[in-house]
Amino acid sequence: MIVSIFNDVIGPVMRGPSSSHCAAALRIGRLARDLMEGDFIDVLVEFDRNGSLPNTHDTQGSDMGLFGGLMGWDAADARLPGSMQTLLETGVRIAIETVDAGDPHPNTYRLTLRSEKEVHTLRAISTGGGMMEVIDVDGFAVSMFGDCHETLLFPEGDGGALMAALASRFEADEILLHRSEGRCLLEVKAGSFVSDGIISGLEGVRSVKRLSPVLPVQSRKGMSVPFGSCAAMLQCDGGRDTPLWQLAVQYEMARGGLSEAEVIGKMVEIVRILRNSIAEGIAGTEYEDRVLGHQCGRFDELMKQGRLLDGGALNRIILYVTALMEVKSSMGVIVAAPTAGACAALPGAVIAMAEAMGLDEVAMAKAMLASGLIGVFIATRWTFAAEVGGCQAEGGSAASMGAAALVTLADGTLNQAVAAASMAMQSMIGLICDPVANRVEVPCLGKNVMAASNALSCANMALAGYDPVIPLDEVIETAKQVAKQMPREVRCTNLGGLSITPTAIALEEKLAARRASSCGTACHCG
Repeated sequence: MIVSIFNDVIGPVMRGPSSSHCAAALRIGRLARDLMEGDFIDVLVEFDRNGSLPNTHDTQGSDMGLFGGLMGWDAADARLPGSMQTLLETGVRIAIETVDAGDPHPNTYRLTLRSEKEVHTLRAISTGGGMMEVIDVDGFAVSMFGDCHETLLFPEGDGGALMAALASRFEADEILLHRSEGRCLLEVKAGSFVSDGIISGLEGVRSVKRLSPVLPVQSRKGMSVPFGSCAAMLQCDGGRDTPLWQLAVQYEMARGGLSEAEVIGKMVEIVRILRNSIAEGIAGTEYEDRVLGHQCGRFDELMKQGRLLDGGALNRIILYVTALMEVKSSMGVIVAAPTAGACAALPGAVIAMAEAMGLDEVAMAKAMLASGLIGVFIATRWTFAAEVGGCQAEGGSAASMGAAALVTLADGTLNQAVAAASMAMQSMIGLICDPVANRVEVPCLGKNVMAASNALSCANMALAGYDPVIPLDEVIETAKQVAKQMPREVRCTNLGGLSITPTAIALEEKLAARRASSCGTACHCG
């Protein structure tokens, strides 16, 4: 699938501690619900023993997201923290098991759903930043990203004749015939579902399932983008020094079939959500199941009183980053930019700096779009998932994107924006992911502040003409290779780094006991 700024990089708008866990799981759950037409009485969830999910699914939002998706809820639904209990109250039986599946991807979900009339299986992976891919339905190898209308036809026979008949009656983006152990599945990807009227005229259709898109920007037949790497972008620009935000608009117009006004308008809406969340965080947040309480209010007071070291706009950035992280940890509304774990560095830096400069929300949106294009280059080549790449994939990406955004706010050149992005990521290669007590708070808050500070430093260095030496594409590729050398224990598994300090272990046990006493055994917490 071709990366979209609004699908893969800036978004989704969501609640929960982790986009790789909560938002992606919710989208998987939504597709699984459609596969069952909303009718199921048993849900079996299986996680591979050697993946990341056995140790993190309950505390980082996988359960919350998955069961919210099975309920048909949106990623920003206020009811999400109680989704499992709500689903249980409908009479659905839930089982979560750890198995030896040998799944190659650490974020693999294996679902078996049963109603009184049928059983279906679905296997999917969370690929980072809330993105996911369904890789198997009922034993058929598929590739579904939730970016189009999927009509699944189960033929009675071979399926070849049915495929030919359907192709003559329905204009699809793609029609795929899958075979497995003597069975067939016809998968139709399109901008709309195959209608009942068309299906009624076809012979040999045993059953039909329709899976709705779960991404904000859909794919379409013949879709193409002007570039997919930084080097290709610079070549396409041809030395015209087009502002990075304009190139981002051109990219997303081609990717999503949108107008320039629509692209900028979508980002302005996101900026407004972020500004509301920052205000909410500063005013104060409460949530029992978290490590850190409300801290940014005191920072705000001391900053206004002049009792902090003079950091200029940097202190405002720290305040906004902290506010967003506190909203995230209290299950408030955030934007995964590019992930929930690194949701604060980029928008905190952009909005704080823009306000300090007296700039409006359109300027903020343009800077966010510029950052989004840097994120496109990362997502196209690599990942935002800490379970795959460590925190260099989350915080490193956020710093890189933020540096380019800040150069954009300063009306820097295209080459300066790219240079800032390269320098910011270079300085965060190798950063591990080791959340304390299995909550995405410590050291995540500090890493978000560090990423934002790094973005500001590298933006100013680039504006002053500092040489990044290594091109951005090569830096991204290097981070990807370093990720392969990282032990599993330091890639968001709760098995290494600060996660296994005596204090972290004791804190995790304390929080688990508190959850068990407040939830009871019925909600499978603890």
